[in-house]
Amino acid sequence: MKYFLLFFVFSFFSFSQQSEYVDFKTAKADIAFGDLTKKEVFGTVLYEFEILKDTDSIFLDAENFKSINYVLDAKFSGSLYNGNQLIVKYSFKANTQHTLYVTWRVNPNKAMYFIDWEQDELSLERGQDIINKQVWTQGQGKYTSNWLPSIDDMNDKIEFDLSVTFDSDYEVIANGKLINKQVADSVSKWYYDMQHPMSSYLVALAIGKYNKKVEISNSGVPLEMYYYPQDSIKFESTYRYTKQMFDFLEDEIGVPYPWQNYKQVPVKDFLYAGMENTSTTIFSDAFMVDSIAFIDKNYVNVNAHELAHQWFGNLITETSGTHHWLQEGFATYYALLAERNVFGDDYYYWSLYQYAQELLDQDRIGESTSLLDPKSTSITFYKKGALVLHLLREKIGNVAFKKAVKNYIEKHEFNNVETNDFIREVEKESGKSLGEFVELWLKEKDFKYDLALESLKKSVFIQEYLMVDCEVFISRCKDYLNSGISDEAKSKIVSQSSNYIQKEDFKNSLKVRQTIAQSLTEIPIELKKAYESLLKDESYITKEIALFNLWKNFPEERKKYLNKTREIQGFNDKNIRTLWLTLALITDDFELEKKSYYFNELTDYTSAKYGFETRINAFRYLTQIQACQDICKENLEKATTHHNWQFAKLAKELLKN
Repeated sequence: MKYFLLFFVFSFFSFSQQSEYVDFKTAKADIAFGDLTKKEVFGTVLYEFEILKDTDSIFLDAENFKSINYVLDAKFSGSLYNGNQLIVKYSFKANTQHTLYVTWRVNPNKAMYFIDWEQDELSLERGQDIINKQVWTQGQGKYTSNWLPSIDDMNDKIEFDLSVTFDSDYEVIANGKLINKQVADSVSKWYYDMQHPMSSYLVALAIGKYNKKVEISNSGVPLEMYYYPQDSIKFESTYRYTKQMFDFLEDEIGVPYPWQNYKQVPVKDFLYAGMENTSTTIFSDAFMVDSIAFIDKNYVNVNAHELAHQWFGNLITETSGTHHWLQEGFATYYALLAERNVFGDDYYYWSLYQYAQELLDQDRIGESTSLLDPKSTSITFYKKGALVLHLLREKIGNVAFKKAVKNYIEKHEFNNVETNDFIREVEKESGKSLGEFVELWLKEKDFKYDLALESLKKSVFIQEYLMVDCEVFISRCKDYLNSGISDEAKSKIVSQSSNYIQKEDFKNSLKVRQTIAQSLTEIPIELKKAYESLLKDESYITKEIALFNLWKNFPEERKKYLNKTREIQGFNDKNIRTLWLTLALITDDFELEKKSYYFNELTDYTSAKYGFETRINAFRYLTQIQACQDICKENLEKATTHHNWQFAKLAKELLKN
């Protein structure tokens, strides 16, 4: 036992430095599946690698595999495995080339997720809801080594080619270009080819029933956009502006898109909004939206953000968490530039202003962090990072900034980078020393709000927003909402002075009317008719708020409001439908003969058949009206072990209460 412990400690120390001794070049993986309800995955992977320095061992990361063994150079076999790494003991000499053929079997606990395989496709009562049986992966923060023997260290970039065998009724999507598909009876084998290396956390696989449409970028890159067959009506509003943003970013960054194609795939119960796997973005199907939902919740920003990562994160990758802003700050900034190209300058400056407010709030509660702190918050990495790039561009000028970014990417493409690599290029192109700038914006914890605001005030739009203030100029409140100021400024006025709202103010835009709906929770009788008009707005958020407030303020007309909204589902999370069912249940004299049906429907939405966003709404409403009974409680208990940690955390809190 003592020998094993010493060996383990020595091996762990050696393994942490492995990239100095070995460079894995290519990986050809052949993947298949067993019982999907048991998460069975097995396959082989052939690695080609070069030894950089003499060493007596190398390893592959492999977390909790059921079985795993290897053959080195088609001669030497072994299966030394400690539960976390497959260890290859051999007297390796510098400047030699080798192959490693690995056979493995695993039931992954994370990084690969199996969705709805225990569900009966005929079990849903409402025809518009269709079970989406899927398999998809998430490597960042979870490690691909949970399902594929690989290298967790993001500094070792490998060209991965995946071939996958699966049921022919499904589509298999992976990194790179589909170069072949072999169909044999009920199963098919998909062959995907990558031409360049990437970090293993960016290896991706998505399996499900999809249709797709393809556009071609100005530079000739195929843009493959996947969607569920039942979501064809949502395709245009979901993928709106995709080609425009792709073409813009290629031009703005000045470096051609580096991969063979660009695919985007929605999946159920995803862990995040989206993930920028190399050439294959996977995103939450909550962003598959219709034309009404687009107004309040659309995929445009996530689309642009994950696309920007194809350069900043995938083509060039941070060496460590200290430099994480080089990925998230850049992706946030360039996504905002792409949105600026679509929505205009006011949108751009308004977004930066909102970032600054979030950073100010973080600063006020003492949680500000340095941009170079590997444990910084997402607000710092993403939004401070974006603001810093805006300020840096302003400091050195457009020409020098764009040239520096181009040089930075081209110099380090397919490699790893640190902050100094970027700063060095900026100083070279601008001829300016950035020591003070780096100290102030990258190294210091505190957010310099006043300095950031001075920059943003160069926008007339922001100037106007800051000048308009109902709390300072009370006498002007009534006039502001009928003036030509921006919708954002009008919304500010409504939030400050809901008591001054008049009938005429409802003639404003959807955005301002939504703020009125949110602010006017106690509805004066003289504004009742005007407020009722909010139920007709092309906004699911406005409809939801208006329904609840009207139901609460005018008990005698609850039936009317319920009848007007009974057919509305809302977003993918059924925000309006779940509210409607709740109100229908607690409205005493409303359709008594259908109460049990409505209760069963709301309870059914707590089931794993539905996305976790829908389930959250159902759980919350049933808990609020103290109607979470046996089936609801059983589903709530199961939800505590859901792979989405935020949903699991909420389920635990609700269960506790």
